[in-house]
Amino acid sequence: MKKIIMFFTFTFVFILSLVGCTTEGKGELTRIDVLVENQNDTHIQDKDTLVVIESAFEQIKWDDKVVNMARKADVKAVFFYTFDENIPETTVEYEIWFNENVGTATIVSNVENKSYGELDKENAKILKSKLLN
Repeated sequence: MKKIIMFFTFTFVFILSLVGCTTEGKGELTRIDVLVENQNDTHIQDKDTLVVIESAFEQIKWDDKVVNMARKADVKAVFFYTFDENIPETTVEYEIWFNENVGTATIVSNVENKSYGELDKENAKILKSKLLN
């Protein structure tokens, strides 16, 4: 009997922790403001484009290190996330450098524990085409 109670207790706690963890996150990506030096700012709100960009960002290999880049970022992108219509949007800022020689991208963000990242050729190409079209 004691084993059955322990089993159900463990299962209950496990399910609670799963449900609690799934509600955390950034929320829904609703808009991206793209800032490129010497060009007009653009705003991306098309849901299909946002999904493509978000899936490319999921492929970034993040690290928590501080870097000093030799040149200004090619693109500054501000992602707007919505949790609830009654709560103001949350923003995440990314500075993106496209490495023409190797075709990859370097990303620096203002997110704790994800401050520096790199993106492979395929996803960097997708990201560049969507942000700089």
